[in-house]
Amino acid sequence: MPAVARWCARQGWPVHPLAAGRKTPAGNCGDCRARTHSAGACPCIRAGRWCHGFHAATLDQERIKRWWGSHPHFGVGVSCGPAGLVVIDIDAHTAPPPGRDRLLPGIPIADHVDLTGLATGFHALAVLAALRGRRSPADDETTLRVRTPSGGMHVWYRAPDARRWQSSVGSSPGRALAWQVDIRAHGSYIIAPGTTTRHGAYRPVGDVREPAALPLWLAQELERTGHLPEPTVPAPRPVPPRARQAVLAAGGGREGLRHVLGTVLAPVEACGSASEGAGFSDALNRAAFTLGGLVAAGRLPRDESEQALRETAARVRPGQERRIEQIIRSGLAAGLRKPLHNTGGHR
Repeated sequence: MPAVARWCARQGWPVHPLAAGRKTPAGNCGDCRARTHSAGACPCIRAGRWCHGFHAATLDQERIKRWWGSHPHFGVGVSCGPAGLVVIDIDAHTAPPPGRDRLLPGIPIADHVDLTGLATGFHALAVLAALRGRRSPADDETTLRVRTPSGGMHVWYRAPDARRWQSSVGSSPGRALAWQVDIRAHGSYIIAPGTTTRHGAYRPVGDVREPAALPLWLAQELERTGHLPEPTVPAPRPVPPRARQAVLAAGGGREGLRHVLGTVLAPVEACGSASEGAGFSDALNRAAFTLGGLVAAGRLPRDESEQALRETAARVRPGQERRIEQIIRSGLAAGLRKPLHNTGGHR
């Protein structure tokens, strides 16, 4: 176990002790058990002790040597959020499946679809993957997969960006990807490969020992099912004078409409040259704000303008529909309150 802990830390995965032979974190000290306080306010963590589970996770090799040197039978937990990991935790508890509306949240399954034999998370995840024309993560040989003592599997992926992907439980009526499929990300931990509990060992499958990048289709499914927090929508910003002059100078008719839309949408289109960053949120917000002002002034039709903006944003940042919708809604609402008339730039 000391070697497993050191290896994980070298991968950049903060580790914390698990109680010997168990899946749960090592117990808090007596003071922490006796009084209620948040992990952030705990003096034990600052002092280099392991209280509060994954909140105490560390990359410090000296601390790791001290913790596991005195308790070599401790298991190893990895704090998923700080490690930049999203782990698909597939359960294999044979049980009757839930109602068809709970099997794959947000995806209705018609009554004529035969679910005979569907009994575990492996089956539920396979159905989701098949619906998307993809291979199930359980069969993904490009990434680290770990077989659990109960017959389940942990499929490890690197988070695709710095966003705080959220954890979930597959049986939850709220945020969930699929029945019997948990998500380990921010706010949770995963058991490191090589850890042994009283029920058996967590053994890597195949030869791959590094997580691959989270597949785009799976990231889109996680976003669809609420595994990203609501984005912070930037406050509306004024339309730059140059842009204002350009859109106000455009003539009427279809040609004028295309010219105005092209001018307003150009900064959003330009973000497509970079996969992340590039000021996309700000560019989209400003475009929505400008279109709202033009719509309020009667210079553009609302439905067509909104649709053009939504399609452009989705093309530039595929899989971020929820974030896009919120930014457009906020910017457009602000712009509708400030009509952009052709009166020398005054509104």
